[in-house]
Amino acid sequence: MLVVLVAVAVVGSRGTALNKFFQQPTSPTIVERIPAEKLQPKAQSQTVSTLKVSVGKLLAHVQKLNYPRYTITERSRSRAYITTELKKLGWKPKLEKFSNGVNIFAERPGTDIAAKAILVAAHYDTVASSPGADDNATGVAVTLEIARLLGASRTSRTLQLAFFDQEETGLLGSKAFVSNSARLQKIGGVIVMDMVGYACYSVGCQQYPKGLPVNPPSNKGDFLVVVGDAEHLPLLSVFQNSSMIFPTAFSKERKGSLPSVLTLPIPLKGLLAPDTLRSDHAPFWYQGVGAVLVTDTANLRTPYYHKPSDIPANIERSFFTGAAQIVVNATAKLLDKSETFN
Repeated sequence: MLVVLVAVAVVGSRGTALNKFFQQPTSPTIVERIPAEKLQPKAQSQTVSTLKVSVGKLLAHVQKLNYPRYTITERSRSRAYITTELKKLGWKPKLEKFSNGVNIFAERPGTDIAAKAILVAAHYDTVASSPGADDNATGVAVTLEIARLLGASRTSRTLQLAFFDQEETGLLGSKAFVSNSARLQKIGGVIVMDMVGYACYSVGCQQYPKGLPVNPPSNKGDFLVVVGDAEHLPLLSVFQNSSMIFPTAFSKERKGSLPSVLTLPIPLKGLLAPDTLRSDHAPFWYQGVGAVLVTDTANLRTPYYHKPSDIPANIERSFFTGAAQIVVNATAKLLDKSETFN
C-alpha cells in the first residue's frame, strides 16, 4: 500500500487518468518498395548549428495535406505525397501494410553499425471531419524537414523515419510497428510528434487536467511539452537544452529565443496516468523502448482540436517553426550520442 501511495503521489504531479489498453497485432508486411536514387553522403557531418529549418517548406507541407485524411482514398493520397517527397530527398521509403492501414518507413544508415537507431515519427491520418493541419500535418511536416536536413548527413547512429496510419482509431499503426520485435531491438530511442503547431498568447489560455500540479514555464500556451517515461530520462534531457540553440525570434512573447520546453517524466509507463498514453509513443513504452511525445498539448490549448477549423490558417507560424527547430536540434544531438538510451 505504501508503494502504491508513493507511485500515486509521483504520478499526480505528471498526468491524469484515461483507461486504455494495448493488444499486439500481427507483424506488418512490406507490400511495396519505392525506388530512389542512392543517397549521397556529405564529406563531413553537419553540426547542429547548420541545421536551420525552412519556414516555407514546413508550411508548404501543411498546405499540401490540407484535407481530411480519413478514408482509404484520402490516406492513399497522403502516402503518395509523403513518399514522393522522401524520394526527392534521396530516401527509399517502404509501405508497410497491416490489417487496418499502411505505415511508411525509411532509414538512413549511420557510421557506427553497432549503435542503435533513432526513430522520428508522426501519424498522417485524421478524424473524419477535420483536415488536421495541426493534428497532425505539423508532425508530418517536421518529420519531412528532418529527412531533408539530416538525410545526407554522416552521423554515428542510423536515422529512421516512420509515418503511422490509423492513430486516430486507436494507435493501430504504431501498434503494428512495434509488433516487429527484431526491428525494435535495433532502435535506441523514439521521437513522436503529435500536434506541434499551435500556441496562444493570452493569460490563462492554456488548460491543464484537473489534479495535475505542474510548474509550467509560462502562464500562456506558448511552450512545447515533451512527455517521456521515467525509465529513459536521457531522451528527455536532450530536449531540455535544445531550445537554447538558434536564438531567433520565433516566439512573440520571448523575442530572441525558441519556445520554452516543459519536460514531463512519467513513471510506471503511464500505468497510473493513462492520459499520457494518447499517442503513438505509448506502444513503444510497453515494449521497453524509450520514446518521447512532443506536443502543443492538443485540446488543452487549441480550440480547433478534431474540428473542421483545424486548417493551415490557424497554425501559429512562429511557434510551429520554433518547435520544429527544437526537434531538429534534439534529433541531431541524439544521432551523434554514443550512450545507450534503453
